[in-house]
Amino acid sequence: MQFQPIGPAARTDQVAFDRKELGVILALYGRMVAAGEWRDYGISHLSDAAVFAVFRRTAEHPLYRIEKRPKLRDRQGQYSVIGMDGQILKRGHDLKTVLRVLERKLIRAVDDL
Repeated sequence: MQFQPIGPAARTDQVAFDRKELGVILALYGRMVAAGEWRDYGISHLSDAAVFAVFRRTAEHPLYRIEKRPKLRDRQGQYSVIGMDGQILKRGHDLKTVLRVLERKLIRAVDDL
């Protein structure tokens, strides 16, 4: 009989957002939901990246993808925001700084009211 490890040691081959990173992302997500801009999200933990995808409706392509790629930590930065068309909108080493590109959209949404 073989046992599978449980907990953090169980999935060392996957990249994931830690609690602090997820808190920053979900705070922005909550503000955008309150503004009526976003409605759903999905999280993927892959072997080379963690992805937080944001949707306007459940059954469509994501509006934005927030990605964490640790292999790019020493180059452009491990965090990036990617638009619906695949274009990288912002990349950097600090998650809060990278997410500012999406907060600008929140300011516009509030101003339009």
